[in-house]
Amino acid sequence: MFSHEPIEWPDKVEALVDRLENESAGRSLTREERAVMDVYETVAVLEEEDGLHGFWQSDVNHQRVINSFELIGAATLVDLLNASRWCQTRPEDRHDYSETEEEYLSTIEEELFEGMDELVDLVLDFMEEELG
Repeated sequence: MFSHEPIEWPDKVEALVDRLENESAGRSLTREERAVMDVYETVAVLEEEDGLHGFWQSDVNHQRVINSFELIGAATLVDLLNASRWCQTRPEDRHDYSETEEEYLSTIEEELFEGMDELVDLVLDFMEEELG
């Protein structure tokens, strides 16, 4: 549905995510660790066919995820997530959107995917500054 390149996370990010997934079974993650996990997991949801609609229809803690994007410094993406919050109250099937709603959501998603280009650098910087 979307013509964007999926994010390719560097090995450093993938290794941290794997480690945190393993460690989370035995301990609670710190807020900073949780933020990295939230962003990583949410990108996968956003890159699926239903994009933002799928995100808002999912069972994730939406506000925590938005706060996680904010914590890593992705303010533009936070604004776009918030701009699409109305999807949470829409029908389960994205194909039931009106033409106007679909066009508006597509515009937000185009901006979101453009903004996601900087996400890898933001996560790497955040990892270096907050997780050592």
